[in-house]
Amino acid sequence: MLKVPQQQYIRYLREVEGCGIQEIADRVDVNWRTAKKYADQDDWNEPITKRVGNRPILGPYVDIIDTWLLEDEQLPRKQRHTATRIYHRLQEEYQYQRGKRTVSAYVANRKQQMAIERMDRHERLEHPGGEAQADFGTTYIFKTGELVERKVLTMSFPYSNAAFAFPVPKENTECFLEALKRVFEQAGGVPHKIWFDNLSAAVVSVLDHGERELTDAFSWFCAHYRFEPQFCNPGRGNEKGNVENKVGYGRRNWCVPPPVIETPAQIIDLWEEERPKLLQLPTIPLEIYRLETARLNKYSEWQFESTLYPLPQCKARLPVLLKVKWDEIEVLSADGTYQSLATFPRPYTEKAIPMNWHAIFEGYRKRPRAVMYSTFVKLMPIAVQAFLRVDQAELRKPRILLLLRLLESYTLEEIGEGLVQVPQTDVQHPILLEHVLYAIKHPEFHPEPFAESHTPESLHGQIPQLEDYDRLLGVLMS
Repeated sequence: MLKVPQQQYIRYLREVEGCGIQEIADRVDVNWRTAKKYADQDDWNEPITKRVGNRPILGPYVDIIDTWLLEDEQLPRKQRHTATRIYHRLQEEYQYQRGKRTVSAYVANRKQQMAIERMDRHERLEHPGGEAQADFGTTYIFKTGELVERKVLTMSFPYSNAAFAFPVPKENTECFLEALKRVFEQAGGVPHKIWFDNLSAAVVSVLDHGERELTDAFSWFCAHYRFEPQFCNPGRGNEKGNVENKVGYGRRNWCVPPPVIETPAQIIDLWEEERPKLLQLPTIPLEIYRLETARLNKYSEWQFESTLYPLPQCKARLPVLLKVKWDEIEVLSADGTYQSLATFPRPYTEKAIPMNWHAIFEGYRKRPRAVMYSTFVKLMPIAVQAFLRVDQAELRKPRILLLLRLLESYTLEEIGEGLVQVPQTDVQHPILLEHVLYAIKHPEFHPEPFAESHTPESLHGQIPQLEDYDRLLGVLMS
Protein backbone atom coordinates (compact mmCIF):
# COMPACT_ATOMS: atom_id res chain seq x y z
CA MET A 1 0.00 0.00 0.00
CA LEU A 2 1.23 3.47 -0.89
CA LYS A 3 2.00 6.06 1.76
CA VAL A 4 -0.46 8.90 2.26
CA PRO A 5 1.70 11.56 0.49
CA GLN A 6 1.93 9.33 -2.60
CA GLN A 7 -1.83 8.81 -2.59
CA GLN A 8 -2.40 12.55 -2.35
CA TYR A 9 0.08 13.20 -5.18
CA ILE A 10 -1.74 10.76 -7.47
CA ARG A 11 -5.00 12.49 -6.62
CA TYR A 12 -3.40 15.87 -7.39
CA LEU A 13 -2.10 14.71 -10.79
CA ARG A 14 -5.55 13.41 -11.71
CA GLU A 15 -7.74 16.26 -10.47
CA VAL A 16 -5.51 19.33 -10.90
CA GLU A 17 -3.16 18.52 -13.74
CA GLY A 18 -5.57 16.22 -15.58
CA CYS A 19 -3.01 13.47 -16.20
CA GLY A 20 -4.02 10.09 -17.61
CA ILE A 21 -3.66 6.84 -15.73
CA GLN A 22 -0.57 5.64 -17.61
CA GLU A 23 1.14 9.03 -17.26
CA ILE A 24 0.47 9.00 -13.52
CA ALA A 25 1.86 5.46 -13.29
CA ASP A 26 5.03 6.54 -15.08
CA ARG A 27 5.56 9.68 -13.02
CA VAL A 28 4.95 7.99 -9.65
CA ASP A 29 6.61 4.75 -10.77
CA VAL A 30 3.74 2.46 -9.81
CA ASN A 31 1.63 -0.13 -11.59
CA TRP A 32 -1.19 1.36 -13.67
CA ARG A 33 -3.78 -0.56 -11.61
CA THR A 34 -2.44 1.11 -8.45
CA ALA A 35 -2.52 4.51 -10.18
CA LYS A 36 -6.13 3.95 -11.27
CA LYS A 37 -7.17 2.80 -7.76
CA TYR A 38 -6.10 6.04 -6.09
CA ALA A 39 -6.78 8.40 -9.01
CA ASP A 40 -10.45 7.45 -9.22
CA GLN A 41 -11.03 6.72 -5.50
CA ASP A 42 -14.10 8.49 -4.13
CA ASP A 43 -14.26 7.18 -0.53
CA TRP A 44 -11.25 8.27 1.52
CA ASN A 45 -12.68 7.31 4.92
CA GLU A 46 -10.19 5.21 6.83
CA PRO A 47 -11.55 1.75 7.75
CA ILE A 48 -12.17 1.35 11.48
CA THR A 49 -10.23 -1.90 11.61
CA LYS A 50 -7.21 -0.48 9.85
CA ARG A 51 -5.30 0.47 13.00
CA VAL A 52 -6.49 -2.27 15.33
CA GLY A 53 -3.44 -3.76 17.03
CA ASN A 54 -1.09 -1.48 15.09
CA ARG A 55 0.88 0.78 17.44
CA PRO A 56 4.09 1.63 15.64
CA ILE A 57 5.12 4.26 18.21
CA LEU A 58 4.54 2.29 21.42
CA GLY A 59 5.59 -0.97 19.78
CA PRO A 60 7.14 -3.28 22.40
CA TYR A 61 6.15 -0.95 25.25
CA VAL A 62 2.51 -2.09 25.02
CA ASP A 63 3.29 -5.36 26.80
CA ILE A 64 5.14 -3.49 29.54
CA ILE A 65 2.24 -1.06 30.12
CA ASP A 66 -0.34 -3.85 30.10
CA THR A 67 1.73 -5.80 32.63
CA TRP A 68 1.88 -2.86 35.04
CA LEU A 69 -1.86 -2.17 34.72
CA LEU A 70 -2.70 -5.83 35.30
CA GLU A 71 -0.43 -5.95 38.35
CA ASP A 72 -2.17 -2.85 39.71
CA GLU A 73 -5.24 -5.02 40.27
CA GLN A 74 -3.26 -6.81 43.00
CA LEU A 75 -2.52 -3.49 44.76
CA PRO A 76 -4.78 -1.15 46.72
CA ARG A 77 -6.85 1.00 44.35
CA LYS A 78 -5.41 4.26 45.68
CA GLN A 79 -1.83 3.31 44.88
CA ARG A 80 -2.07 2.26 41.26
CA HIS A 81 -0.19 3.67 38.29
CA THR A 82 -1.22 6.93 36.65
CA ALA A 83 -0.39 7.65 33.02
CA THR A 84 2.27 10.12 34.17
CA ARG A 85 3.92 7.55 36.41
CA ILE A 86 3.90 4.97 33.60
CA TYR A 87 5.44 7.53 31.22
CA HIS A 88 8.25 8.33 33.67
CA ARG A 89 8.93 4.65 34.39
CA LEU A 90 9.19 3.92 30.67
CA GLN A 91 11.71 6.75 30.35
CA GLU A 92 13.76 5.71 33.37
CA GLU A 93 13.69 1.92 33.01
CA TYR A 94 13.27 1.29 29.27
CA GLN A 95 14.69 4.47 27.63
CA TYR A 96 11.37 5.44 26.05
CA GLN A 97 12.02 8.45 23.79
CA ARG A 98 8.56 9.28 22.44
CA GLY A 99 5.96 11.74 23.68
CA LYS A 100 3.81 11.56 26.78
CA ARG A 101 0.54 12.07 24.90
CA THR A 102 0.76 8.68 23.18
CA VAL A 103 1.25 6.91 26.50
CA SER A 104 -1.57 8.85 28.18
CA ALA A 105 -4.00 8.07 25.37
CA TYR A 106 -3.21 4.37 25.47
CA VAL A 107 -3.40 4.17 29.28
CA ALA A 108 -6.76 5.99 29.34
CA ASN A 109 -8.18 3.62 26.74
CA ARG A 110 -6.75 0.55 28.46
CA LYS A 111 -8.05 1.56 31.88
CA GLN A 112 -11.49 2.15 30.40
CA GLN A 113 -11.41 -1.34 28.97
CA MET A 114 -10.47 -2.72 32.39
CA ALA A 115 -13.46 -0.89 33.89
CA ILE A 116 -11.59 1.04 36.57
CA GLU A 117 -14.04 3.19 38.47
CA ARG A 118 -13.47 6.92 38.59
CA MET A 119 -13.33 8.75 41.89
CA ASP A 120 -16.31 10.85 42.93
CA ARG A 121 -16.00 14.59 42.77
CA HIS A 122 -17.10 17.06 45.44
CA GLU A 123 -17.68 20.76 45.53
CA ARG A 124 -14.70 22.80 46.70
CA LEU A 125 -15.01 24.83 49.90
CA GLU A 126 -13.38 28.24 50.15
CA HIS A 127 -10.82 28.82 52.91
CA PRO A 128 -9.03 32.07 53.77
CA GLY A 129 -5.26 32.18 54.05
CA GLY A 130 -3.79 30.71 57.21
CA GLU A 131 -6.27 27.80 57.52
CA ALA A 132 -5.33 24.18 56.90
CA GLN A 133 -6.75 20.70 56.57
CA ALA A 134 -5.09 17.53 57.90
CA ASP A 135 -5.72 13.88 57.23
CA PHE A 136 -4.03 10.50 57.38
CA GLY A 137 -3.52 8.49 54.23
CA THR A 138 -2.50 4.87 53.88
CA THR A 139 0.31 3.95 51.55
CA TYR A 140 2.12 0.70 50.89
CA ILE A 141 5.75 -0.13 50.35
CA PHE A 142 7.59 -3.32 49.49
CA LYS A 143 9.86 -4.36 52.35
CA THR A 144 11.76 -7.65 52.44
CA GLY A 145 9.43 -9.17 49.87
CA GLU A 146 6.21 -8.12 51.62
CA LEU A 147 3.65 -5.41 51.00
CA VAL A 148 3.75 -3.28 54.18
CA GLU A 149 1.32 -0.59 55.30
CA ARG A 150 2.46 2.92 56.24
CA LYS A 151 0.52 6.00 57.47
CA VAL A 152 1.26 9.50 56.14
CA LEU A 153 -0.17 12.64 57.75
CA THR A 154 -0.73 15.33 55.13
CA MET A 155 -1.54 18.96 55.98
CA SER A 156 -2.67 21.19 53.10
CA PHE A 157 -3.40 24.91 52.82
CA PRO A 158 -6.40 25.36 50.46
CA TYR A 159 -5.72 29.07 49.83
CA SER A 160 -2.31 28.47 48.23
CA ASN A 161 -2.71 24.73 47.54
CA ALA A 162 0.59 24.11 49.38
CA ALA A 163 0.97 20.88 51.35
CA PHE A 164 3.37 19.17 53.76
CA ALA A 165 3.55 15.55 54.87
CA PHE A 166 5.26 13.33 57.44
CA PRO A 167 5.17 9.48 57.57
CA VAL A 168 4.61 7.53 60.79
CA PRO A 169 4.12 3.82 61.53
CA LYS A 170 0.63 4.07 63.08
CA GLU A 171 -2.28 6.46 63.75
CA ASN A 172 -1.96 6.42 67.54
CA THR A 173 -1.89 9.62 69.60
CA GLU A 174 1.89 9.92 69.83
CA CYS A 175 2.38 9.42 66.09
CA PHE A 176 -0.44 11.84 65.24
CA LEU A 177 0.86 14.66 67.42
CA GLU A 178 4.49 14.10 66.43
CA ALA A 179 3.53 14.25 62.75
CA LEU A 180 1.58 17.50 63.31
CA LYS A 181 4.58 19.02 65.07
CA ARG A 182 6.86 18.01 62.19
CA VAL A 183 4.63 19.53 59.50
CA PHE A 184 4.40 22.78 61.51
CA GLU A 185 8.19 22.88 61.47
CA GLN A 186 8.25 22.16 57.73
CA ALA A 187 5.77 24.97 57.08
CA GLY A 188 7.60 27.37 59.38
CA GLY A 189 4.44 28.31 61.28
CA VAL A 190 1.09 27.17 62.70
CA PRO A 191 -2.31 27.59 60.98
CA HIS A 192 -5.01 29.52 62.84
CA LYS A 193 -7.53 26.73 62.16
CA ILE A 194 -7.05 23.11 61.14
CA TRP A 195 -9.82 20.82 59.88
CA PHE A 196 -9.72 17.17 60.93
CA ASP A 197 -11.76 13.99 60.71
CA ASN A 198 -13.10 12.64 63.99
CA LEU A 199 -10.02 10.49 64.49
CA SER A 200 -9.66 8.67 67.81
CA ALA A 201 -6.23 10.19 68.46
CA ALA A 202 -7.94 13.59 68.88
CA VAL A 203 -11.63 13.00 69.69
CA VAL A 204 -12.97 10.94 72.58
CA SER A 205 -16.64 11.30 71.56
CA VAL A 206 -19.07 13.50 69.61
CA LEU A 207 -21.45 15.28 71.99
CA ASP A 208 -24.83 16.91 71.43
CA HIS A 209 -25.02 19.81 68.95
CA GLY A 210 -21.87 18.56 67.20
CA GLU A 211 -19.44 19.42 70.00
CA ARG A 212 -16.38 17.20 70.50
CA GLU A 213 -14.78 15.91 73.66
CA LEU A 214 -11.06 16.03 72.95
CA THR A 215 -8.35 13.78 74.34
CA ASP A 216 -6.19 15.38 77.03
CA ALA A 217 -3.04 15.03 74.93
CA PHE A 218 -4.64 16.77 71.93
CA SER A 219 -6.06 19.54 74.13
CA TRP A 220 -2.60 20.26 75.53
CA PHE A 221 -1.18 20.21 72.03
CA CYS A 222 -3.74 22.74 70.73
CA ALA A 223 -3.07 25.02 73.71
CA HIS A 224 0.70 24.84 73.21
CA TYR A 225 0.59 25.65 69.49
CA ARG A 226 -2.40 28.06 69.80
CA PHE A 227 -4.53 26.80 66.89
CA GLU A 228 -8.27 26.13 66.79
CA PRO A 229 -9.27 22.59 65.76
CA GLN A 230 -12.32 22.13 63.52
CA PHE A 231 -13.95 18.78 62.79
CA CYS A 232 -15.89 17.55 59.78
CA ASN A 233 -19.33 15.99 60.05
CA PRO A 234 -19.18 12.18 60.03
CA GLY A 235 -19.07 10.77 56.53
CA ARG A 236 -18.47 14.18 54.90
CA GLY A 237 -14.93 13.93 53.61
CA ASN A 238 -15.66 16.58 50.95
CA GLU A 239 -15.65 19.20 53.75
CA LYS A 240 -11.87 18.89 53.63
CA GLY A 241 -11.60 17.95 49.98
CA ASN A 242 -8.32 19.81 49.46
CA VAL A 243 -6.37 17.56 51.78
CA GLU A 244 -8.22 14.48 50.49
CA ASN A 245 -6.87 15.31 47.04
CA LYS A 246 -3.42 15.97 48.43
CA VAL A 247 -3.36 12.60 50.17
CA GLY A 248 -4.05 10.94 46.84
CA TYR A 249 -1.52 13.23 45.16
CA GLY A 250 1.22 12.11 47.50
CA ARG A 251 0.18 8.46 47.37
CA ARG A 252 0.63 8.42 43.62
CA ASN A 253 4.21 9.69 43.88
CA TRP A 254 3.20 13.33 43.35
CA CYS A 255 2.11 12.64 39.76
CA VAL A 256 -1.54 13.64 40.04
CA PRO A 257 -2.09 17.21 38.66
CA PRO A 258 -2.85 19.80 41.38
CA PRO A 259 -6.49 20.87 41.81
CA VAL A 260 -7.71 23.54 39.38
CA ILE A 261 -7.76 27.05 40.85
CA GLU A 262 -9.15 30.25 39.39
CA THR A 263 -6.00 32.32 39.82
CA PRO A 264 -3.09 31.78 37.41
CA ALA A 265 -0.58 32.33 40.20
CA GLN A 266 1.80 29.51 41.08
CA ILE A 267 1.60 27.61 44.37
CA ILE A 268 4.97 28.89 45.55
CA ASP A 269 3.87 32.51 45.06
CA LEU A 270 0.58 31.98 46.90
CA TRP A 271 2.41 30.17 49.70
CA GLU A 272 4.78 33.10 50.17
CA GLU A 273 1.69 35.30 50.43
CA GLU A 274 0.01 32.95 52.93
CA ARG A 275 3.04 32.20 55.10
CA PRO A 276 2.99 35.55 57.04
CA LYS A 277 -0.58 34.77 58.14
CA LEU A 278 0.56 31.77 60.19
CA LEU A 279 1.13 31.82 63.92
CA GLN A 280 4.77 31.76 64.98
CA LEU A 281 6.16 28.49 66.24
CA PRO A 282 6.71 28.30 70.02
CA THR A 283 10.26 28.90 71.15
CA ILE A 284 10.30 25.51 72.88
CA PRO A 285 8.82 22.60 70.89
CA LEU A 286 6.33 20.41 72.71
CA GLU A 287 7.77 17.03 73.73
CA ILE A 288 5.11 14.48 72.88
CA TYR A 289 4.87 11.46 75.14
CA ARG A 290 2.72 9.73 77.73
CA LEU A 291 3.76 8.23 81.06
CA GLU A 292 2.90 4.70 82.11
CA THR A 293 3.88 2.71 85.17
CA ALA A 294 5.43 -0.74 84.93
CA ARG A 295 7.15 -3.25 87.17
CA LEU A 296 10.06 -5.52 86.30
CA ASN A 297 9.45 -9.27 86.55
CA LYS A 298 11.69 -11.73 88.36
CA TYR A 299 14.05 -11.75 85.35
CA SER A 300 14.43 -7.93 85.41
CA GLU A 301 12.26 -7.59 82.29
CA TRP A 302 9.37 -5.22 81.57
CA GLN A 303 6.56 -5.64 79.05
CA PHE A 304 4.96 -3.20 76.63
CA GLU A 305 2.46 -4.14 73.90
CA SER A 306 3.25 -7.88 74.16
CA THR A 307 7.01 -7.30 73.89
CA LEU A 308 9.49 -8.09 76.68
CA TYR A 309 12.50 -5.81 77.18
CA PRO A 310 15.49 -6.76 79.38
CA LEU A 311 16.80 -4.33 81.99
CA PRO A 312 19.58 -6.41 83.64
CA GLN A 313 21.17 -3.41 85.38
CA CYS A 314 18.09 -3.11 87.64
CA LYS A 315 16.80 -5.27 90.45
CA ALA A 316 13.94 -7.68 89.86
CA ARG A 317 10.41 -6.52 90.76
CA LEU A 318 11.55 -2.86 90.59
CA PRO A 319 8.81 -0.32 89.68
CA VAL A 320 9.70 1.99 86.75
CA LEU A 321 8.10 4.72 84.63
CA LEU A 322 7.74 4.38 80.86
CA LYS A 323 8.05 7.57 78.82
CA VAL A 324 6.23 6.44 75.66
CA LYS A 325 7.06 8.48 72.53
CA TRP A 326 6.01 7.91 68.93
CA ASP A 327 9.17 6.02 68.00
CA GLU A 328 10.84 4.99 71.26
CA ILE A 329 10.27 4.25 74.95
CA GLU A 330 12.51 5.73 77.63
CA VAL A 331 12.59 3.90 80.97
CA LEU A 332 12.81 6.19 84.02
CA SER A 333 13.35 5.38 87.66
CA ALA A 334 10.24 5.70 89.83
CA ASP A 335 12.07 6.87 92.97
CA GLY A 336 11.38 10.56 92.41
CA THR A 337 14.67 11.32 90.64
CA TYR A 338 13.29 10.13 87.28
CA GLN A 339 16.73 9.05 86.16
CA SER A 340 16.91 7.68 82.61
CA LEU A 341 17.71 3.96 82.80
CA ALA A 342 17.52 2.92 79.12
CA THR A 343 15.87 3.72 75.80
CA PHE A 344 14.29 1.15 73.48
CA PRO A 345 12.61 1.39 70.04
CA ARG A 346 8.85 1.20 70.13
CA PRO A 347 7.61 -2.27 69.11
CA TYR A 348 5.47 -1.53 66.10
CA THR A 349 4.18 -4.62 64.31
CA GLU A 350 4.43 -4.44 60.54
CA LYS A 351 1.10 -5.03 58.84
CA ALA A 352 2.12 -7.23 55.93
CA ILE A 353 -0.26 -7.70 53.01
CA PRO A 354 -0.02 -11.32 51.77
CA MET A 355 0.90 -11.70 48.10
CA ASN A 356 -1.53 -13.76 46.03
CA TRP A 357 1.15 -15.51 44.00
CA HIS A 358 -1.33 -17.91 42.44
CA ALA A 359 -3.29 -15.02 40.92
CA ILE A 360 -0.07 -13.35 39.76
CA PHE A 361 1.12 -16.52 38.02
CA GLU A 362 -2.31 -16.92 36.42
CA GLY A 363 -1.66 -13.55 34.80
CA TYR A 364 1.76 -14.76 33.65
CA ARG A 365 0.15 -17.87 32.17
CA LYS A 366 -2.00 -15.71 29.92
CA ARG A 367 0.86 -13.34 29.10
CA PRO A 368 4.22 -15.16 29.38
CA ARG A 369 6.15 -12.11 28.15
CA ALA A 370 4.96 -10.19 31.20
CA VAL A 371 7.56 -11.87 33.43
CA MET A 372 10.29 -9.88 31.63
CA TYR A 373 8.80 -6.56 32.82
CA SER A 374 6.88 -7.50 35.97
CA THR A 375 7.60 -5.63 39.20
CA PHE A 376 6.45 -8.63 41.26
CA VAL A 377 9.19 -10.84 39.81
CA LYS A 378 11.73 -8.67 41.67
CA LEU A 379 10.08 -9.74 44.95
CA MET A 380 10.57 -13.43 44.27
CA PRO A 381 13.53 -15.52 45.46
CA ILE A 382 16.60 -15.03 43.24
CA ALA A 383 16.47 -18.61 42.00
CA VAL A 384 12.83 -18.21 40.91
CA GLN A 385 13.68 -14.97 39.09
CA ALA A 386 16.46 -16.70 37.16
CA PHE A 387 14.20 -19.65 36.41
CA LEU A 388 11.46 -17.41 34.95
CA ARG A 389 13.41 -14.70 33.16
CA VAL A 390 14.94 -16.72 30.35
CA ASP A 391 15.67 -15.33 26.91
CA GLN A 392 14.17 -18.36 25.17
CA ALA A 393 10.48 -17.48 24.82
CA GLU A 394 9.52 -21.13 24.29
CA LEU A 395 10.78 -21.99 27.81
CA ARG A 396 8.81 -19.36 29.73
CA LYS A 397 5.28 -20.74 29.48
CA PRO A 398 6.19 -24.34 30.53
CA ARG A 399 8.10 -22.96 33.50
CA ILE A 400 5.19 -20.69 34.46
CA LEU A 401 2.80 -23.65 34.28
CA LEU A 402 5.17 -25.73 36.40
CA LEU A 403 5.45 -23.08 39.12
CA LEU A 404 1.68 -22.50 39.02
CA ARG A 405 1.14 -26.21 39.70
CA LEU A 406 3.82 -26.34 42.43
CA LEU A 407 2.25 -23.35 44.23
CA GLU A 408 -0.71 -25.59 45.08
CA SER A 409 1.56 -27.59 47.42
CA TYR A 410 4.56 -25.39 48.21
CA THR A 411 5.30 -21.76 49.05
CA LEU A 412 7.31 -19.61 46.67
CA GLU A 413 10.17 -19.56 49.20
CA GLU A 414 10.25 -23.38 49.28
CA ILE A 415 10.28 -23.49 45.47
CA GLY A 416 13.19 -21.04 45.45
CA GLU A 417 15.10 -23.21 47.93
CA GLY A 418 14.42 -26.26 45.76
CA LEU A 419 15.68 -24.54 42.62
CA VAL A 420 18.93 -23.72 44.41
CA GLN A 421 19.49 -27.40 45.17
CA VAL A 422 18.75 -28.62 41.63
CA PRO A 423 21.83 -28.54 39.36
CA GLN A 424 21.56 -26.02 36.53
CA THR A 425 21.93 -28.79 33.96
CA ASP A 426 18.83 -30.53 35.35
CA VAL A 427 16.68 -27.50 36.13
CA GLN A 428 14.39 -28.24 33.18
CA HIS A 429 13.41 -31.65 34.59
CA PRO A 430 10.28 -31.03 36.74
CA ILE A 431 10.33 -34.51 38.30
CA LEU A 432 13.74 -33.87 39.88
CA LEU A 433 12.57 -30.50 41.23
CA GLU A 434 9.45 -32.09 42.74
CA HIS A 435 11.58 -34.76 44.46
CA VAL A 436 13.79 -32.04 45.95
CA LEU A 437 10.77 -30.02 47.15
CA TYR A 438 9.22 -33.09 48.73
CA ALA A 439 12.45 -33.80 50.58
CA ILE A 440 12.53 -30.19 51.86
CA LYS A 441 8.95 -30.32 53.10
CA HIS A 442 9.18 -33.84 54.55
CA PRO A 443 12.65 -34.21 56.09
CA GLU A 444 11.40 -37.09 58.27
CA PHE A 445 11.34 -39.36 55.21
CA HIS A 446 14.97 -38.56 54.35
CA PRO A 447 17.16 -39.52 57.35
CA GLU A 448 20.80 -38.58 57.56
CA PRO A 449 23.19 -41.01 55.82
CA PHE A 450 24.46 -43.88 57.98
CA ALA A 451 27.76 -43.01 59.63
CA GLU A 452 30.34 -45.75 60.33
CA SER A 453 33.70 -45.39 62.09
CA HIS A 454 35.63 -48.36 60.64
CA THR A 455 37.03 -46.74 57.51
CA PRO A 456 40.19 -44.63 58.13
CA GLU A 457 39.81 -40.95 57.40
CA SER A 458 42.63 -41.12 54.85
CA LEU A 459 40.40 -43.32 52.68
CA HIS A 460 37.29 -41.12 52.87
CA GLY A 461 36.14 -40.08 49.43
CA GLN A 462 38.31 -42.57 47.56
CA ILE A 463 36.72 -44.80 44.92
CA PRO A 464 37.95 -48.42 45.10
CA GLN A 465 39.54 -49.89 41.97
CA LEU A 466 38.03 -53.32 41.36
CA GLU A 467 41.02 -54.34 39.24
CA ASP A 468 43.16 -54.29 42.39
CA TYR A 469 40.85 -56.86 44.03
CA ASP A 470 41.00 -59.06 40.94
CA ARG A 471 44.79 -58.94 40.97
CA LEU A 472 44.95 -59.87 44.65
CA LEU A 473 42.54 -62.76 44.16
CA GLY A 474 44.43 -64.04 41.12
CA VAL A 475 41.47 -63.53 38.79
CA LEU A 476 42.57 -63.34 35.18
CA MET A 477 41.01 -60.57 33.14
CA SER A 478 39.79 -61.65 29.74
